[in-house]
Amino acid sequence: MADLEIVDLERFQRDFVQEVIARADAHEEGALREDELTQVFIEYLVDIGEIEDAEISYHQARGVKANGFYVSEDGDRLDLFVTDARLTEALESVTKTDVDTAFKRVRSFLEKALDGYHKSLEEASDGYDMAWAIWSSRRDLVSARLFLVTDGLTKIEAIEDFRIGEIEISHHVWDLRRLYRADVSNAGHEPIKVNFEDLTGQPLRCLAVPQTSEKYRCFMSMLTGQTIVDLYLRHGPRLLERNVRSFLQLRGDVNKGIRKTIQEESDMFVAYNNGLSIVVRGVTGEENGIDNFEISSTDDFQIVNGGQTTGSIYRAATKDKYDISKIFIPVKITEITGTEYVDEVAPKISLFANSQNKVNKADFTSNDPFHVKLEEVSRKTWAPPKRGLQKQTRWFFERARGQYLDSKTREGTPARQKAWEAINPRRQMFTKTDLGKFENAWSQLPQIVARGAQKSFLYFMAKLDERGGIEVDEEYFRRLVAKAILFKETERIVTRQKFGGYRSQIVAYSLALLSHCTAQRVDLEEIWESQDLPEALAAFIEEITVLAHKHITNAPNGQNIGEWCKKDLCWERFRETELDVPEAISKGLSSRPANRLKKGTHTADAPSSEEAALIDAMAHVPADTWFGISSWAKETHNLQGWQRSLSFSLGHLASQGRKPSRKQAVQGQKILSEAQSLGFAVNQEDA
Repeated sequence: MADLEIVDLERFQRDFVQEVIARADAHEEGALREDELTQVFIEYLVDIGEIEDAEISYHQARGVKANGFYVSEDGDRLDLFVTDARLTEALESVTKTDVDTAFKRVRSFLEKALDGYHKSLEEASDGYDMAWAIWSSRRDLVSARLFLVTDGLTKIEAIEDFRIGEIEISHHVWDLRRLYRADVSNAGHEPIKVNFEDLTGQPLRCLAVPQTSEKYRCFMSMLTGQTIVDLYLRHGPRLLERNVRSFLQLRGDVNKGIRKTIQEESDMFVAYNNGLSIVVRGVTGEENGIDNFEISSTDDFQIVNGGQTTGSIYRAATKDKYDISKIFIPVKITEITGTEYVDEVAPKISLFANSQNKVNKADFTSNDPFHVKLEEVSRKTWAPPKRGLQKQTRWFFERARGQYLDSKTREGTPARQKAWEAINPRRQMFTKTDLGKFENAWSQLPQIVARGAQKSFLYFMAKLDERGGIEVDEEYFRRLVAKAILFKETERIVTRQKFGGYRSQIVAYSLALLSHCTAQRVDLEEIWESQDLPEALAAFIEEITVLAHKHITNAPNGQNIGEWCKKDLCWERFRETELDVPEAISKGLSSRPANRLKKGTHTADAPSSEEAALIDAMAHVPADTWFGISSWAKETHNLQGWQRSLSFSLGHLASQGRKPSRKQAVQGQKILSEAQSLGFAVNQEDA
């Protein structure tokens, strides 16, 4: 390494280790630093597009070890992690023996898991869920990637892949040098270099499109189905990092149609399929006649449109064993000719080209205005001091990875850094995925939180897009921080309970039930002002956590607990829990004014018989109920603005004895149902 890189790497190592230690120490009961190191690595690898997601799941026994895992939604790909934690003040070398030993242990865990290792483990242990997930996917698995993550430095260049039955096993070493280089790369991810001569034995013959802009040049060509399979086997979902939907599963009609074509009419694939759009940042090759070009290799290879096609061909060949010898895919390769144009052009190509499935604005999150505004508000909003203290602090929203440490480092001297950290405590830093957990748990979606940080966050962004956005101001930020305090304090309560596992699920389900049984009327402003939970509320949450633990660990029909928590039915049954809200809590709930207006008469337009019945049903809902929903929704920030207004209008109509219109009745029914699902108490006679 160059001397300059050594200096930067040493700085990166110090910051990395300090982040791991700070995160571990931020837990009231402390946490395994090795777990936190694994978690930080996973977050980096998600950010740079190397993996989709992963769960921390530590297990070690004689000859076996694993620290985390991820099974793709359709069960055909496994990522399994093993950690070599050093956490020293200076960079350390990880020997070949250390690497070989780590991989031997994680391979042994995989082999045992495939043979039913979970049956010998305690069900409450993290290792049980990990082993069970692997065992339950054993018939679907096509490939498994074994990751060694370490904060040391290795010199291993390559490890030979092998197979376990039909499963192809590959090895991936991520040491601190590799993580540093990926993190500081201009593209924000580790670029994929594709050498067509190595991949297929010859350069890729293309038609060169006349260049009309300095921003890009374009080539048209064809790839074989086997080339697509080989590319995906080598690089996995990283190929699709810039694709707005990344890696879609075989669920939509388009994906099913692609699979059917491969199975029944593979010779018609070119005619039926729109092909792939590929973006690269460098092309090596030579002209071969007028407008003809032969590409030998490309840098930063990304499929920005064609995730369905790529995934479908890969699964057809590896999982379904279909013949893909007649599959050819038309491709458009766009070379972005200037680094400054990558983030401008590539997302637009992806957005405009992706027309086969609906694309939400929520799919583009890195510079989403919502996050930019939230970051801005977090930097200027001071939190009140805790009881008995005088010093005010801030809650630091980390929109992009590393912002917290970067801001601290810019303070210069150790004394100034210490002063900055006193104002911006590490325990008050939260990320985009944290945000998703806070919001989804309080929105009574614990089953979504249980599906993993990335899925939870993307679900929140999708719902945000459907809702038409949220006005991010200081009021929204205060309420968000109150939810963060609720979440973090509930984590501490669950840790103290020593349930033995499933902390994240217990926390999500406990807060969802609290939100439901109080109709989301917990005074969030009071929590913000005190920066803590009232004693009565903390005691009530502790009571709920016992119920949550009992519920999720008694999965019906012997289901796996982790999978049970991800199901809607799990929440639907827990939501039925009879729970009396203590008087000390109910007194502090936000009130709902009962507005009363004089009644009158009105006739509705002529509807169908079904519509007439619905109109009559909505007309029988008392005005006080509609006014209550409108007031409750405003206090709790539920429903959209037009829904709150419609609730008030429906109340006004009811108070005058007038029936709603056809459209008002339809929307009113949805509003009533949504309010009830979130805990708003409606008199059964009213509904």
